[in-house]
This record gives sequence, structure tokens and C-alpha cells, in this order.
Amino acid sequence: MNDLSEKVIVIMGASSGIGEATTKLLAEKGAKLVIAARREDRLKAIKESLPEAELYIQTADVRDFA
Repeated sequence: MNDLSEKVIVIMGASSGIGEATTKLLAEKGAKLVIAARREDRLKAIKESLPEAELYIQTADVRDFA
């Protein structure tokens, strides 16, 4: 993957599993990230673990819009 410093990427479900791993990989590549999930505490922990990343957090629950 090339330099992603000019890209803004939104990741839903970023607090664990594939979403968390993707967040870390893309942060290493320099992408600007907006990460979202239900668990704000986990999002904050991820942000703290990536101090060099340009990363914004947003709590969101997309399970049911009805």
C-alpha cells in the first residue's frame, strides 16, 4: 500500500477485530482517519495508542435505523 497521507478514511466498527486492525494499518500508512463504533472507551484507547496519527473518534450505532 502506498502513502495515504492525502486520504481521509472512515472506519465503522473500529473498536475491535478487523476494524481495529485496519485502523492501525491505515494509520501507519499516514491516512487521516475517522473511526466509529459503539464503545467510546475503546475508541479513546485506540486513539491514545496511535499518538502520531491524525485520528478522530465518533460513537455510532448502526445496528438498526428502524
